[in-house]
Amino acid sequence: MKKFTLDIVFHIIGIGSASGLFYQNDILYLIGDNSSYLYEYNMLDASLNKYPLLKDPANNIPKNSKPDFESITHYQDTLYIFGSGSTANRNKMIEFSIPQKTKVRTNNLTDIYAIMQSFGNINPEDFNLEGAIYDGDFWYFFNRGNSKTNKNTLFTLKAKKLDQEFSLLSNDYKLPKIKGVRTSFTDAILVDNKIYFLAAAEDTKSTYDDGEILGSIIGRIDLESMKIDFTKTISAANKFEGLTLYKKDKNQITFLLCEDNDTDAQESTIFKLTLELK
Repeated sequence: MKKFTLDIVFHIIGIGSASGLFYQNDILYLIGDNSSYLYEYNMLDASLNKYPLLKDPANNIPKNSKPDFESITHYQDTLYIFGSGSTANRNKMIEFSIPQKTKVRTNNLTDIYAIMQSFGNINPEDFNLEGAIYDGDFWYFFNRGNSKTNKNTLFTLKAKKLDQEFSLLSNDYKLPKIKGVRTSFTDAILVDNKIYFLAAAEDTKSTYDDGEILGSIIGRIDLESMKIDFTKTISAANKFEGLTLYKKDKNQITFLLCEDNDTDAQESTIFKLTLELK
């Protein structure tokens, strides 16, 4: 896992502050942390559609009122989109049907988020979920430790649905530094019993206020041991916030990435990251 390549694939006009993405059959689904739409980008003809996730949707919502959709995950024909939980109005989970191309349910996760904070010993002001995975049996949530406490925590929640009884585990991680600043989780996906994650270094002590972007890493957690088996710096300038599998063979694994450049510009750059597996 020593060699990697990182390339710009394309730019998408009409999406700002991209925070998560999912790739399937030449279609790229994206969310933005200041938007209340789900975006559908066709990679073959470069067409862009958008679907409302909330009432009175908007492309660019003011920071103090945005739903802060930071995580997107997929199981069967459903996309699950999560607010970060970093403020009281960021506790929603949206279920979106890919075949029907519509939102099918809105969930309030305030109680579950509060349980996770208490269980993980994370203060409300340090709680900031930026990655989520669902495999049909377990939900995995990644708290971004970009506050003073640096609580990079992986929560493992066993339940078929989040409104059912569940069991909960948590693991804390001390991630590498870039230019003296600790990196913190920004997204993750599950591939063959391994969790691949992104983490970014941002010079801020707040889950709310942005800071200088210092770069990003990719890493991997073994699902059985829950230990990190590698990390690698992939950029000294980008804050990558979205990760999805593009293709994989026995020698290489390739991801598509999106970045949040913390501006109001309605344009997003998509990157391709290829890692050598041997």
